[in-house]
Amino acid sequence: MSTTATMGEMANSAVEFYPKGTRGRGGGGGRADGSLAGGDFGVTVKELRELMELRGSEALQKIQDGYGDTEGLCQRLQSNTTDGLSGDPADLERRRQTFGCNFIPPKKPKTFLELVWEALQDVTLIILEAAAIISLGLSFYQPPGKESELCGDVSGGAEDEGEADTGWIEGAAILLSVVCVVLVTAFNDWSKEKQFRGLQSRIEQEQKFTVVRKGNVIQIPVADMVVGDMAQVKYGDLLPADGILVQGNDLKIDESSLTGESDHVRKSVDKDPMLLSGTHVMEGSGRMLVTAVGVNSQTGIIFTLLGAGEMEEEGKEKKGKQADGAVENNQNKAKKQDGGVAMEMQPLKSAEGGEVEDREKKKTSVPKKEKSVLQGKLTKLAVQIGKAGLVMSAITVIILVLYFVINTFVVKGHVWLPECTPIYIQYFVKFFIIGVTVLVVAVPEGLPLAVTISLAYSVKKMMKDNNLVRHLDACETMGNATAICSDKTG
Repeated sequence: MSTTATMGEMANSAVEFYPKGTRGRGGGGGRADGSLAGGDFGVTVKELRELMELRGSEALQKIQDGYGDTEGLCQRLQSNTTDGLSGDPADLERRRQTFGCNFIPPKKPKTFLELVWEALQDVTLIILEAAAIISLGLSFYQPPGKESELCGDVSGGAEDEGEADTGWIEGAAILLSVVCVVLVTAFNDWSKEKQFRGLQSRIEQEQKFTVVRKGNVIQIPVADMVVGDMAQVKYGDLLPADGILVQGNDLKIDESSLTGESDHVRKSVDKDPMLLSGTHVMEGSGRMLVTAVGVNSQTGIIFTLLGAGEMEEEGKEKKGKQADGAVENNQNKAKKQDGGVAMEMQPLKSAEGGEVEDREKKKTSVPKKEKSVLQGKLTKLAVQIGKAGLVMSAITVIILVLYFVINTFVVKGHVWLPECTPIYIQYFVKFFIIGVTVLVVAVPEGLPLAVTISLAYSVKKMMKDNNLVRHLDACETMGNATAICSDKTG
């Protein structure tokens, strides 16, 4: 095991955090002052996170200095390299309380009201709302000069008495149309979000990993893995947690999801035993000791920096000073999300020196929604048609205004009087609404939407065949494939 000096260094760096019911109890991991590090265990979450940030000889030296060897770390975690954990429910729960659960809580979904507010940001809808409010307000306004013949035959802002009495219907109809469009758009977004979260949950429940418990090789859901588990890794596996290799057979790992390097990294017990979540096993097999799960794993840390674990980051800042590295209590209530999400991560370099820069970028840059090739072309076409529609609507408004002005003030010879101003404004608002109507009809906003609906229909049909498509444009991509090249191994 470790020397007295090493234990002293650990005591200085350890955090004084005591899970409920563990203060003053005996057990492994005792420090010089009699208190405990990491509950009943001889290592804390912070120490394990710092250990997993090291690579190669540095990691081996850290393990040797702090724990003697991998077997010593395994004893600190009260596990066994041969038989694994005992599988006792109380022990598993204690590990989850101390080291965390193996899931990354997703961002809180947008509420229906937030989606409604987003739908209201459409420029066309804003113009319609303004026009409807003005029209509705003027329809109830009775100018004092309504009966005056000085305003001409446009008195009251209407051609006849019947239209004057029902002038409010136009503004109310526009408002009702805007409400319907906003509610339908928000409901579609909300239902799509709910559907994909349900699909994600379904995938997570089906994903399992092989571990050793009580000496038996069993498969358990990825979310049930805990620190101290002895996991068996083999070709094709996506590692769901961080760990240290305790036995390996020509093991090669693809770490491109974390480092961006496409070359496979050879792992061995005596050279580089560090295995990271989100990486793929490309060759060989082995057995690893799980040392970090969930938000404490390297994938979880990166997702937190990218904003995927925003709630957890806030919880850490509040409790960091008194519980350095302790797991947040609200994780147990969050929806389970396993390490499989790491497949969609963009290549990243080491986060040690870029943490501040990443946070600054997160604050200043707003991610844009990606569109497929077809959707991009249709959107461009819709914008071009919309610009033409804008020109035509402007010409329509100008012609109506000029016709009204020439007919009223030139042909009929009326004079603009202050008492007639509200009457004339009603006509100008009506002309503006006609122009907006031309614009709304001209803009083919349903063109890109039609593609989305058809792709969503295709995705729904494939779901019945147990084929999950997370991105709608994947169907379009496969449809554009003209040749598929394959050899014996695929």
